[in-house]
Amino acid sequence: MADSSPVSPAAAARPRVVLATRNRHKIDELHAILAATGIEVELLGVADFPDLPDVRETGVTFAENALLKAVDVAGRTGLPAIADDSGLCVDVLGGAPGIFSARWAGRHGDDKANLDLLLAQLADVADTHRQAHFACAAALALPGGGQVVREGRIDGTLLHAPRGTNGFGYDPIFLPDGYDRTTAEMPAEEKNAISHRTRAFQALAKDLANLL
Repeated sequence: MADSSPVSPAAAARPRVVLATRNRHKIDELHAILAATGIEVELLGVADFPDLPDVRETGVTFAENALLKAVDVAGRTGLPAIADDSGLCVDVLGGAPGIFSARWAGRHGDDKANLDLLLAQLADVADTHRQAHFACAAALALPGGGQVVREGRIDGTLLHAPRGTNGFGYDPIFLPDGYDRTTAEMPAEEKNAISHRTRAFQALAKDLANLL
């Protein structure tokens, strides 16, 4: 399903790429990440394609889910598609919530419920055992074939209570190694500079330039 909406001459000069998400935070974040790498594209979201169905995330790894989404969206839109799957992996929970991070409390995208549940589960865990990392797999798929997946991560520890109002998800309790502020206390530019998504998309940036 190709999009036939008119675009300005300036926008038409840039390759059009679909980010396979309805999450406005992720679209804004990827805009900033790609701009920092020097790649200029017209970045669309799946909301720009009203008839595009959601892709079921049936993979058991971040990489599998990212690729599932990118391949499906590229095939349906006829445009290069980027997708990511990411989440928080807590050592003492054996890597959970992992791929279930966005629906840890049962309903997809309920950040407060997810955060509250995780804090309750870790309530009796000492500071010395609260290590965790954010992981991200970023996938690029072309409508005629061609795909690549890159990964990134950032390590840290989890606080006992939220701090900060920036960011989203588990950011208010994640303290990156070497920092005294959570990722929710950092300005967007500082968080983006060290985030797992940035690291995954920076690794993907060269592939994106070559494939486009």
